[in-house]
Amino acid sequence: MLLGSVLNPINSTIIAVALVPIGRALGAPASQTAWLVSALYLATSLGQPVVGRLIDIFGPRRLFLLSTGLVGVAGVVGALAPGLGVLIGARVLLGFGTCAGYPAAMALVRSEAERTGRDSPGGVLTALAVANQTIAVVGPLLGGLLIAVGGWRTTFALNVPLAVAAVLLGLLRLPKANQANQADPAGSAGSAGSAGDSTRHGNLAARLDLPGMGLFAAMLVSLLLFLMNLHLHDWYLLALSAAAGAAFAIRELRAATPFIDLRVLGGNAPLLATYGRALVAYVVAYSFLYGFTQWTEEGFGLTPFHAGLAQIPMFLLAIGVSIVSGRSTGVRGKLLLGAAGQIVACLVILTLNGNSPLWTLLLVALVFGIPQGLNNLALQNSVYFQTDPERTASSAGLLRTFAYIGSMVASSATAASFGQHADTGGLHRLAWVMLGAGVLYLLLTLFDRTLGRTAGTDTRAAA
Repeated sequence: MLLGSVLNPINSTIIAVALVPIGRALGAPASQTAWLVSALYLATSLGQPVVGRLIDIFGPRRLFLLSTGLVGVAGVVGALAPGLGVLIGARVLLGFGTCAGYPAAMALVRSEAERTGRDSPGGVLTALAVANQTIAVVGPLLGGLLIAVGGWRTTFALNVPLAVAAVLLGLLRLPKANQANQADPAGSAGSAGSAGDSTRHGNLAARLDLPGMGLFAAMLVSLLLFLMNLHLHDWYLLALSAAAGAAFAIRELRAATPFIDLRVLGGNAPLLATYGRALVAYVVAYSFLYGFTQWTEEGFGLTPFHAGLAQIPMFLLAIGVSIVSGRSTGVRGKLLLGAAGQIVACLVILTLNGNSPLWTLLLVALVFGIPQGLNNLALQNSVYFQTDPERTASSAGLLRTFAYIGSMVASSATAASFGQHADTGGLHRLAWVMLGAGVLYLLLTLFDRTLGRTAGTDTRAAA
C-alpha cells in the first residue's frame, strides 16, 4: 500500500530539482521543461478517477499490478530518452502508471475497516499520509543526490527498482478478489452460455460507463491544456471543456450506473468543499515545490543537491506535525493551521532576493513544513469519511484529480512568472499568486459550516 501510493509523489517532486539540469542538457528553457511537470499531471488527473472506478469494480490487485508495471517501463524510457519529446512521453507513462497506487490503498483501508469492524483506522490513514508527505518533501533532496551521483537520468531510472519491488509485493500480499465477482461484477455469475456472456459483458460495460469516461476525459484534457499555457487565443480549449462538461453532466444524470454519480456528489456538500480546498491548497504547495526550488538554483545559485538539502527543515517538521496531528480525527483545526502556514510562508517569500541570507530560505522551508504536514492528512481523512463506501477508490482518485488540477495551475503560473529564467522578480510574481490561493483556502475553511470536530461526525450529521 505505502510503496504503491508513493510512486506518484516521488515522481512529482523529484523532478523539481531536475528541471534546470534537464533544460541545460537538452537546450530547453523553463517554459518548455515545465511540460515535464504538466505531462505527468495531465495523465494522472485523467487516470486517477478512471482507475479508481475500475478498482471499485474489480478490486485493487489487477489494476495495481498492471499500472505499477508500467512505471518500470516509463523509468527505462526516461533514462534512455534522446530528447525532450521522448522525456515528456515517459512522464505521461509515469502519470498513467502511478494512477492505481493511492486509490488501491484507500480501497484496501476501507475493506479492512469493514472486515475488522474498526470504523476509523486512523493509524493506517496517518501512515499513508505520512508516507506520501515524506516522499513529497524528501523528493527534491533525493533528486539532488541522484543528480550529483549519476546525472538527471538517474531520477527516471529510480523507477525501475521501485516498480519491481512494488509488483513483487503486490503479487505476494495483495488479496485476490472473489473469482465470481471478477468474472461478473454485476452479480450475474449464475448466467451460462453465450446469453450469459452477453449479459455479463453488457452489465460490465454499463457499470464502467465508457461514454461518461470519454466525456470526462475530453473535458479534463481540454481544460488542462488550456491551463498549461494560459493565452486568450486558446479560448477554444476552454469552450471545448465547457461543452464536454455539459455533455458529461447530462450523460451522468441519465446513466443507470454513472462513472461519477453527480446526484450523490451534488448532494454531498462536505465532499465538494474538500475537493475545492484540495485544488487551491495544491496551487500553493506545488508553486512552492517547483517555483521556489527552481529559484534557489537559478536565482540564488544553489546546486540541485543543495537546493534539495535546503528543504530538509520542511521534511522534518512535516513528518513530526503529521505524526502528532494524526492522533486526532479532527480536521477543521488542521485545515485552519495549514492555511495560516501557507499564507505566512508566502509573505516571507516576498521578502527574498538573490542576496538574502541562507537562513531565510531555511525559514521558508520550515514554515511550509506546517501545511505540508497538515493539509494532505486532513483532506485525505475528510474524503475517507465523507464518501460513499462503495466508491472509496474513485472518490480518492477524484481527490487527486482536483489536487493535480491545482498543480497544473501552479505549473502554468510558474512558467508564466519565470519565463526564460527563474529570477527574483518571477519568484515574487509567483508568490502573489500563491498568496491569493492561500487566502482563498483559508476562506473556504472558515465559512464551511459542514466542518465539525471530525470528518466522520460531519458525514453522519449530514446524513
